[in-house]
This record gives sequence, structure tokens and C-alpha cells, in this order.
Amino acid sequence: MQQEISVYLFLGFLESGKTKFIQETLEDPRMENGEKTLLLVTEEGIEEYDPHLFSVKNVAVVTLEGEDELTEDNLERLTEKYDPSRVIVEYNGTWLLQAFFDAMPENWVINQMMTFFDSSTFENYNRNMRQLVFDKIQMTQMVVFNRFKPQMDKLAFHKAVRAISRRPDIVYEYLGGNPEFDDIEDPLPFDVNAPVIEIEDRDFAWFYRDIAEKTSEYIGKTVKFKGMAAVSKKVPTGYIVLGRHIMTCCEADIAYDGFAVKLNGLIDGVVSRDWLIITAKIGYEYNSVYRQKGPVLSALSVERCEAPEQVVVTYY
Repeated sequence: MQQEISVYLFLGFLESGKTKFIQETLEDPRMENGEKTLLLVTEEGIEEYDPHLFSVKNVAVVTLEGEDELTEDNLERLTEKYDPSRVIVEYNGTWLLQAFFDAMPENWVINQMMTFFDSSTFENYNRNMRQLVFDKIQMTQMVVFNRFKPQMDKLAFHKAVRAISRRPDIVYEYLGGNPEFDDIEDPLPFDVNAPVIEIEDRDFAWFYRDIAEKTSEYIGKTVKFKGMAAVSKKVPTGYIVLGRHIMTCCEADIAYDGFAVKLNGLIDGVVSRDWLIITAKIGYEYNSVYRQKGPVLSALSVERCEAPEQVVVTYY
């Protein structure tokens, strides 16, 4: 078997602080462990790397001139040529992450992912290039807002990140280099400790995401919500899928997401696009809907209902 190669992926737009962070990281003597490092640069900014200042030895700096060079064959060739134990990637902010994932050799494994933004331009990017901002936050482990000023509204930045993902840590890097970790609490719009967790129509997207991220915290609890049914040959007999159309970023990515529901004989004749109100107990087991284990809802009550005014829900 090929030895796994750790990949450290740094995301963000031009002048967001990626180069500076990577330069300072490679200048840190604690990073020198004798490993060969491949530094893969996919865009050219104002700042350039100065390898003479690196404390880390055996660093090969390679620049990809265009997205057409981001191929598995090319990355395999670079792996064979430089034989790195770790790869550091400064990723082009205008390229979608999927392009990198598709090109990754099989033995490359993401070890860390960080996203950087210039605080002075973030809101403009988020407003006008929403898809690219979403792409850089959805799976990252940390979001760093560089050049942050005391008069800026942290809550606005916090909400922009949390509308995309509740997972990453958020850091505000003030002018002068003083970092501050975000400690704003994220209360959910529903009570997860209630005897019955009641999900309002507008809050289904948050519920769907939270149960996906924290499944173990929901096992054994009871939930009530309104959803649209889906039935197909892939759904086991006696089960349906119940969910909603969710818009995560823009209209182009609207998708139907739902849960496997065991009806327990409480209702007959359910067909796709029926709207139902369900009260169910949440379990965790294998179901062919997921092709693996996942949250399976066992119905306690089911009744037909009218479609809500807002058929598509969002995280906003």
C-alpha cells in the first residue's frame, strides 16, 4: 500500500492572508521534522514566498499556472518527483474545491483545512460571489478573518459563517496580529431538550443540518415537523422519505433532503409529494435510503396536511 501523504489545504481569495500564514508557518522551527514538503501554489498574489527564511528544510515550491494543470496525473507526477510526506496547498479562491478533490491522488489525505478572508472585502464577496464563499466554508475547520477592526460587527461575520456551517472555529485577526477566537453562542431555533422537539417550517434546514452533524445527541428523542413525502423503489416497504427542498447557497443548488421514516401502519396510500405532519421517535440504524446507518424516524402519529407557504427552506 502507498504511504499516506498529509495535505494541508489553505483556502481564500487573493490578498486574504494565505501566503503570509504559510510563510510564517514554514519559518517556525517547530515545523521542521525532517519530512519532505511539497508547497503547491495555485495563484499569484502580491506577496511571494521567501524560501531562504524557511526553517523547514526540503521544501519544493511548485506553481500551477492554470486549473487545467490540476489533474490527478499531474499531482501523481509531482508526488513521484518530489516524494513528499506532506503537501501544503495555497488554493485559488476562484476554483471550486471539488476540482481539487477530484484531482487528489488516492494516498493524499486531508489533514487540515483553513479558510482566510480579508475582513474589509468579505461582505462584498459574500454578497456577490456567494457560491465561492460557500464553497470555501462548507467543509473547513477554521475561518480566519484577517485585518479585523474593533469597530466591525463580529456578529455579522459570525452569522455569515454559521449560515453555511456550524462546524468551523472562527478567528478574528486584528490589525497588529492579535487573534481573538469567536465565543458567540449559537442557540438553535428549537428546543432540543423539549419532550417533543417541534420544528417550525422555516427551521427545517437547521434541524436537518444539526441532526446530520450531531446525530448521537438526537437518538431516542421525539420530533414533530411538516415535510413532503418521497416514495420510490429504493425506499423499503413500509417506509417513506420525508423532508424538504433546501437551498444552501443559491437557486442552482436547491435539493430535496429528508429522513427515512417507518410509518408503522399509521397511514396508507402515501405517494410522492404528499405533505404530512409527523411525530416520530429518532433512531439510528441501517436503511437502504442511506445505503448505510443513519437517522431513522419511527412514526408515532402521521396526518396529511396542506403545503406550507414557503416550500423551499434555507439556512438564512
